[in-house]
Amino acid sequence: MPLSLGTRLGPYEILAPLGAGGMGEVYRAKDTRLDRTVAIKVLPAHLATNVESRQRFEREARAVSSLSHPHICTLHDVGHQDGIDFLVMEYLEGETLAARLKKGPMPLVQVLRYAIEIADALDQAHHKGVFHRDLKPGNVMLTKAGTKLLDFGLAKLRGPQASAVVGASALPTVAEELTGKGTILGTLQYMAPEQLEGQETDARTDIFAFGSVLYEMATGRKAFEGNTQASLIAAILEHEPPPLVSLQPVAPPALDHLVRVCMAKDPDERWQAAGDLKRELKWIADSSSQAGVEAVTRPARAKRPVKRTAVAVTLAAVLALAALGGYWLLRQPRATSSQVKLGRTTQITFDPGLALDPALSPDGKLVAYAAGPMGQTHIYVRQLGEARSILLTQDVPGYHRWPQWSPDGSRIAFFSVNSRTGVRMISSVP
Repeated sequence: MPLSLGTRLGPYEILAPLGAGGMGEVYRAKDTRLDRTVAIKVLPAHLATNVESRQRFEREARAVSSLSHPHICTLHDVGHQDGIDFLVMEYLEGETLAARLKKGPMPLVQVLRYAIEIADALDQAHHKGVFHRDLKPGNVMLTKAGTKLLDFGLAKLRGPQASAVVGASALPTVAEELTGKGTILGTLQYMAPEQLEGQETDARTDIFAFGSVLYEMATGRKAFEGNTQASLIAAILEHEPPPLVSLQPVAPPALDHLVRVCMAKDPDERWQAAGDLKRELKWIADSSSQAGVEAVTRPARAKRPVKRTAVAVTLAAVLALAALGGYWLLRQPRATSSQVKLGRTTQITFDPGLALDPALSPDGKLVAYAAGPMGQTHIYVRQLGEARSILLTQDVPGYHRWPQWSPDGSRIAFFSVNSRTGVRMISSVP
């Protein structure tokens, strides 16, 4: 039975219901000791004897109590009264990301801002040994101060917090473990392949869900869809979503690449850490701002003429490359035709893994690029027409991206992601 207005749970007075779901009810309440508004999440008596419900409730308390971050909803207290277990949370005003996305895609500036905040929150959670496992638009709150990550009820805990007591009023420990191999937990639409298959989950599982959420923020469409649960599962396991830029032509190609790596089927092919995601997103945001990429995204029409789509996609690519220092692209004569015709293309790299950030030398004879597994890339240089690449950064700590040639072609500057100095220079090119 829902709590009536005026009910007291310890020092907390129930003011109004905020919502209800399968795992309990949430109320707006007043902390009479501190005269502040809080949100109280209640596990009703009829669920208190359910092992899975109690463990999910306890897991959320343990997970959130170990985290302190501006973009994670704060846990103030836990309690038990008259057969009712409850969590006292930070009260948030705003709307969920799910509610916002019902209105359509978001402006690019907003997409990047919120994505950076969510990635930062995940980064701290993962470093604390907390894996959310149910990241979705409904679990992200949009407030005036930015995003807040909610509902750690399905979180997987590692390290001391997996068995730590939340506090003096902590909930009793439930012995049965529901996070083991073979158990499927999460929201189907945003679940990674390893979740669907009941395999081991970790930070990369959250990164897959993050990519799905980011895709939806930018396009207004879910990354994976199906008419039935079976077809949806098949889409996640076997298919790739349409390229982000095909639905949102003004989105930077770098954002499309980032999202695709997030949603790789194999966890080893994804971004390996949310902190790397945050850095990449900040770079994309800065590059988009410098290149003047349109700030407000608009959904692509279902029947856009082919010529207009080609021009829009090409323009977005040129602007993004310009922000990388490729100013020479902007100096090329503009095509007088409305249709862009490309010449013959030739594959010039054959390295395993990713090959990124190509930069042609001023004399057009060499290409510098980053290659390797995501998060472990190094800088290579190859003479066009030759089969062998030369590794330039073997002895340089960190992983490396975005090589740029000096005007005379004798040096290459690049960004070292894990280096304290950031930008490094190779003074002599073989």
